[in-house]
Amino acid sequence: MRTRVSAATAVLLLAVLTACGGGGDDKSAAKPEASSPAAPASSEEPAGQVEASPKFGTPARTTGDGGTGVLEITPDTVVFVEEGGGEKAANGMFAVVTMKDKAMTAVAADEPAPISGGGWKWMAPDGEMIDVGGGNGFNVVMEKYNNADPVQPGAWQWRSQVFDLTAEQAKGGTLIYIDGEEKAHRWQMPSTDSGPNVAEVKKQLAS
Repeated sequence: MRTRVSAATAVLLLAVLTACGGGGDDKSAAKPEASSPAAPASSEEPAGQVEASPKFGTPARTTGDGGTGVLEITPDTVVFVEEGGGEKAANGMFAVVTMKDKAMTAVAADEPAPISGGGWKWMAPDGEMIDVGGGNGFNVVMEKYNNADPVQPGAWQWRSQVFDLTAEQAKGGTLIYIDGEEKAHRWQMPSTDSGPNVAEVKKQLAS
């Protein structure tokens, strides 16, 4: 009797193992789950990040007023003075910036007028935007740097812009130029007189 029970038990166990796929024939049963690939690191820049400004004196290729022609503009010299051209700064200090405008195509090109929303602006370290010619800046005129006509093909000319700033606005500011396609070009500004023509600009301001 015991022998029969043991044999029956063995037969039952064999049937159970066969039903469960014993022997390892089912490859899917032994296949481990694929691990999820790691998420790629984001290459996006943080929101609100501002593109680095090139060094003062670096030329920029810009579109002329109304999208006509191309001007290569190079901020050349900056001078900080309390008085210049017979005027005293209303806010404490003039930042007088000269630039060289060169026509790069076969048509004349000009800078956009401030009334159009283009042209020059000064961004203070705290982000405040100051328009050119504000305060008493509009009254500061230098004969050599007072050109305002369109630049003819193959030619270049000196120009200047004057900002009437507080002492804090003048420290570590950013010069911004908005061209004929409304593209903004930036230069990080020094906080002291800089450029190859400082002496000449001071001479012009004193005359």
